[in-house]
Amino acid sequence: MACSPVIGLTSLPGMSDFDLVSTYDYRLPPELIADVPLERRDASRMMTVDRTTGDIAHRSVTDLPALLRPDDVLVLNETRVIPAALRGVRTATGGKWEGLFLGATGTGDWRIIGQTRGRLQAGETLTISGPDAADDSLELRLVEKLDDGEWLVAPDSADDPLVLLDRFGGVPLPPYIERRRPKPEDRDRYQTVFARSPGAIAAPTAGLHFSEDLLNSCRKQGAAIARLTLHVGLGTFRPVKTVRTSEHAMHSEWCELPKAAAEAIQACKATGGRVIAVGTTCVRTLETVAASGPVREWSGETDIFIRPPYEFRVVDGLLTNFHLPRSTLLMLVCAFAGRDLVMQAYKSAIGERYRFYSYGDCMLML
Repeated sequence: MACSPVIGLTSLPGMSDFDLVSTYDYRLPPELIADVPLERRDASRMMTVDRTTGDIAHRSVTDLPALLRPDDVLVLNETRVIPAALRGVRTATGGKWEGLFLGATGTGDWRIIGQTRGRLQAGETLTISGPDAADDSLELRLVEKLDDGEWLVAPDSADDPLVLLDRFGGVPLPPYIERRRPKPEDRDRYQTVFARSPGAIAAPTAGLHFSEDLLNSCRKQGAAIARLTLHVGLGTFRPVKTVRTSEHAMHSEWCELPKAAAEAIQACKATGGRVIAVGTTCVRTLETVAASGPVREWSGETDIFIRPPYEFRVVDGLLTNFHLPRSTLLMLVCAFAGRDLVMQAYKSAIGERYRFYSYGDCMLML
């Protein structure tokens, strides 16, 4: 399908300056934002991009196994999305409030972010009602306002945060998905089939395309599967408000590369295979580890911001969804495949009516 003449890359001054945030802008027709997942996980389209030749082709995710080699390793992020979305009211006024659980402190307080009419004040409370518990509620007392709109709050229960979120939380769908309420199927579909370790407030979306059948097909092709964890936080999706990428401060996220995964990657490199990261979260974890030496077992916080120019130490291939304009994720992809080629690929995706963002289609860059 041909691209409308008003659709495509934004022509902006300074496009040759890779440090300018405006360099990573493009316009997307709203109807191309995927609002719901496809019926089958592995039914998505997959664009392939050859970083050497610049060739762009249009395939299906089910073609992935045929593009793998027996000495390749696919790296998956097995973080599990927690029900971090919270809805409730300001206890004193009844005004609606909605927000996200961001994490817990060692003292039992929570970090949250949210929105409501008017200005919140320290000392007031929020009454949170669960989606399936009309007669049950949780109160959060606002303790202290933190940076970037976050609040430190004290829940009126000493139960484990994950237990409370299972009762009172919901699926934290991204804000660009216009339907305000998650559907029952979102609890399953906004989660990878290999999710194991709870802690993310957003899905590692490239992994959403994998069914058990697709994973098995990759194994039959001879590719190894390595698993790591990066708990996706709010920082990955915060808009870049600076003029230059070098002025943007990344928030940190916790990640872990287990010993078995490190050994699989070492073996892959030793035999000349390709390390193919499924998602930008895997890229950030692997490149964080490699920044301080050889690939090895590792865990800790990372605030790595991968943007052009960047020399990749580990990753040879990347399967990723299509990302928002001016986002740090798009900048990472441009660092991997080159800004001009990535923008050409995005223009092609728009013209071919690909589905964008979390529930959308994907791109394989080799």
